[in-house]
Amino acid sequence: MRLKDLYGRFRHLVHEVAKFGIVGASGALVQFLVQDTLHFKVGMGALTAEAIGIAGGMVVTFFGNRHWTYRDRRSHGREFIGESAQFLLWCLLGLGIQLGLQAVVTYGLGYKDGLSYNVATVFGIGIATVFRLWAYRTFVFKQVQPSAEAIEQLQPESLY
Repeated sequence: MRLKDLYGRFRHLVHEVAKFGIVGASGALVQFLVQDTLHFKVGMGALTAEAIGIAGGMVVTFFGNRHWTYRDRRSHGREFIGESAQFLLWCLLGLGIQLGLQAVVTYGLGYKDGLSYNVATVFGIGIATVFRLWAYRTFVFKQVQPSAEAIEQLQPESLY
């Protein structure tokens, strides 16, 4: 199989993952700016600062994923509430992954310097990102299945 054929087969997924990565990087930037400011400048606790930073990043990623990454999958109307609740649920589980890793590094291993704090954050974001990609694609922004009526309209008429 040629590379071009392989790309053609997975083109939609490649574009979706790339968009997810750009949106996630934007959310991570917001998270770092907020958490490092709160933790290192204001003196807030490591986990509290990270949780608030993650919340800021969640807002960015929700709107970015809903309106760009998964725009072809998003729900409309009343389903927005259910979609938002699902997104929040999976975000909170991802938050647990990130905070759990930060707690182990900061309090379990005793690494409280800035570099260790940010390295733990990067690893937490990485692990939580893989989890969130799976969860969002599987549960939140589900592939919309066309109705039987829509499929029937796309079928060519028989000449016989």
